[in-house]
Amino acid sequence: MEQRWTKDNLTSLQSNILAEEQKHPGATGEFSWILSAISLATKAIGNKVRCARIEDVIGDIEETNVQGETQQKLDVIANELILRCLGDRENIGILASEENETPMFLRKRADGGRYAVLFDPLDGSSNIDVSVGVGTIFSVLRLPDGGSREEAILQPGNQQVAAGYVLYGSSTVLVLTTGNGVDMFVLDQSIGSFVLVEKGLKIPTGNNAYSINEAYTNQFSDDIKSYLNWAHENDYSSRYIGSMVADVHRVLLKGGVFIYPPTKDKPEGKLRLMYEANPMAMIVEQAGGKSTAYNTPVLEIHPKGLHQRTSVILGSVDQVDAVVDFLS
Repeated sequence: MEQRWTKDNLTSLQSNILAEEQKHPGATGEFSWILSAISLATKAIGNKVRCARIEDVIGDIEETNVQGETQQKLDVIANELILRCLGDRENIGILASEENETPMFLRKRADGGRYAVLFDPLDGSSNIDVSVGVGTIFSVLRLPDGGSREEAILQPGNQQVAAGYVLYGSSTVLVLTTGNGVDMFVLDQSIGSFVLVEKGLKIPTGNNAYSINEAYTNQFSDDIKSYLNWAHENDYSSRYIGSMVADVHRVLLKGGVFIYPPTKDKPEGKLRLMYEANPMAMIVEQAGGKSTAYNTPVLEIHPKGLHQRTSVILGSVDQVDAVVDFLS
């Protein structure tokens, strides 16, 4: 029987993490501290997003990040909040942000820094000016013994020990996987805590809908154009927001497919493998969906650089397969 979450049986994020820890006798509690720090940082970011216009922190700062993209004021604020909240956690050895060219090496594994956290502090930040949903994406890796510090974090996505995102929209939603399914939490403002609203989330099938920026159609390959023509002929719905967290969240809850293909200008793809594609692919696959970068599963790509880009196709299995059928 499906459990209904009410005010009388709410489970906080922290309580849920502790309950999961009890299933693993060797758990030390270190991992829980990381998720607790991420929770704290994202609650602070969510508050800044809600008050952005009141506090005049909308718009850009006339500077670019390592990606060559114009930084928004809230990009910088969100980045600093995460670095501050996670930097003091003794079990975090490396922090890597999409906004910074190089990672922060905090402490060696021998000194307790067993984990690396990679994050996109504020995905879709250019949408804040018009109150469109934006989000934070994060990935957690366990650092191996030996090897250089730089090489330690260049792990394929299937080595992630956790991944998640926080969507700052009409409500603040945290979606999390630790490799045993996907759980969804919503921030209850009255108590200041993320509470569990759905456990073991499964992505639906049968929704004929795609999410892609069709403004770039002339730059897409012929196979993607063929798919779009087929989708139009078969009465597919188009749903595109322009904020990856918001677009993937809809696909996760409603089904369908999210497509970010290569273009003539970006033949390798545009999304960052380590900060965006890997965590989102892990979430979707843990929810019973599928992800691929054309003919290579996203989670099997061996990264060659921290800011490597990739194409992405992810969503429910039936809809991803429908796109893949058109790929040469």
